[in-house]
Amino acid sequence: MTDVRFTVVQIIIVVAAGLIGTLLRQIPASAFQDPTQYASELADLHTRYDPLTILGLHVGPSLVDVFLALGFFNVFSAVWFTSVLSLLAVSIVVCTLDRTPRLWRGVHDVRPTQPAPFFDLLLNERAAFVAPDLAPAPAVAYLRRHRFKVRETVDADGVRHVYGDRNQYFKLATLLTHLGLILFLAGGAITGAFGFETVLFVGQGQTAPVQPVGTPDNLLIKNLGFQAPQRPDGTYEDYRTELAVYQDGRQVALATIRVNAPLTFDGFVFHQNTFGPAEDLEIHAADGTLVWSGPMILDGSIGGQPQGFMTIPGAPIGLLGLLGTDATGAPSLTLLGVAAGSGQDQLQPVFADALALGATSDPAVTGGYRVRWVDASQFSGMVIKKDPGQDFIWIAFLCLISGLILTFYFPRRRVWARFDEGRVQIAMLADRYVPAEREFGQLLDGLAARWAVAPERART
Repeated sequence: MTDVRFTVVQIIIVVAAGLIGTLLRQIPASAFQDPTQYASELADLHTRYDPLTILGLHVGPSLVDVFLALGFFNVFSAVWFTSVLSLLAVSIVVCTLDRTPRLWRGVHDVRPTQPAPFFDLLLNERAAFVAPDLAPAPAVAYLRRHRFKVRETVDADGVRHVYGDRNQYFKLATLLTHLGLILFLAGGAITGAFGFETVLFVGQGQTAPVQPVGTPDNLLIKNLGFQAPQRPDGTYEDYRTELAVYQDGRQVALATIRVNAPLTFDGFVFHQNTFGPAEDLEIHAADGTLVWSGPMILDGSIGGQPQGFMTIPGAPIGLLGLLGTDATGAPSLTLLGVAAGSGQDQLQPVFADALALGATSDPAVTGGYRVRWVDASQFSGMVIKKDPGQDFIWIAFLCLISGLILTFYFPRRRVWARFDEGRVQIAMLADRYVPAEREFGQLLDGLAARWAVAPERART
C-alpha cells in the first residue's frame, strides 16, 4: 500500500477510465431508472457503434455488448471504477500516514550548528569570507530582511553560528494536497452512491414528480410558464421557465430558471436544459367525459418532424402524434392510435387522422374519442441533479490548490554561517523548486557589501 509505484498504477487506471468515459458516449444516470429511456439509449449506442469495422471485420455489435458488460458506457458509476477509486483513496491515506512522521521530523528537527566539513568549498552552494573581525550582525540583518527565521548559537568550542530558515513548515503543505485528493475521491464516491440525476420534460401548466412515485418527501415541479423569445433573424435570444416546486402539498420554491441560472432547493438543482413543441389536446370519451386536457410532449423525431407519444387515460390505446404541415403549409398534427396486438410486444394501428390547429376529430374516425387540437405550445426540458458530494469536491479543490501553491511557490531555504577566527563559512540548502545557485549568489553579494570583502568559492 505504501509503494508509490502501486499508487501510480492506480492513478493510471483511473486516468484511463476517465479517458474511456470521455471518448465513449455515456448512458445518463436517469436511464437506469427508466426502462423506456434505457432501451432508447441502448438503441442509440447500437446506431452509433454497430457500423464499426476493424481490419475489415464487422465488430461493432459485439463491441457494444462487450463494452456494456464492462461498464464502459457508464464508467463513472460502474462498480469496478468505484472500487479502483476506493482503493486509491485507501492507498493515499496509508501513504500519508506512513510519510507524515518522517515529514514532520524533517521540518521540525533542525541543526542550527554544522561541523566544519559541512562547509567544504567543493560542495554546492558553499563559500567563505576571510577577514579579521567579521561580525554576525550583518548576516543576521540580511537574513531577517529576506524573511528568514534566525537563530544564533555558540558551540562547545566557542564557535559562533548563525542559522536562517525560511518557509520551514511549508513542506507540510503536501499533506494538504493529499487531503485534497482524498476528499476529491470521497466526494466522487458519495455522489456515485447517493447522488441523483434525471431529465424531465414538462409542458406549460403540467406537473411532474422529481423522484419515483412513493419516494418519501418527494418533490413535485410545475411549469407555470415557458418563454423562448426570438430575435428578428429567428434565432432564440433566451429560453426560461417559471418553475414552482412543491413538497407535501405546499409550495417550497419559486423561480425563473435559465440555462445559467438554475433553481436550488434542499440539495436539488434544477437546470434549464432544452425545450421543444408540445401540443395542447382535449380528449373526450364516447359518452362525452373529458379524459385528458393538457399537452402532448413531442420530444422525439420521425423523419425530422417532431413526434411524441402518450396513453389515453383509462383506455388501452396509445396516441402517437407527428407535427408537420399540410399542402398549404399550415400546421398539421397527425394522430395515430395504437393498441396491443395478439402477439407479445406487438402493436397494431387502431385509427389515423390529421388535425388542423383548433380542429376537432370525428369520433367515428378516431376510435370513438373526440380529439381537439386546442393550441400549439412548448415544453420545458430540465436536468435535475442532487450532488451530495459537491461540498467535498469544493473543499478538495481548495485543499489541492492551496497545497500546490504553498509547495511550489513557498519552498524552503536554509542558510548556515560559521564564525571561526576571522573566517566565516557560508552554506545553503534549498528545495528543488528554488533557483539555489542564483539565490546563493545574491546572498553572497549582500554579505560582501556589508562586510566589504569578497567571498571565496571553489574554482571549477
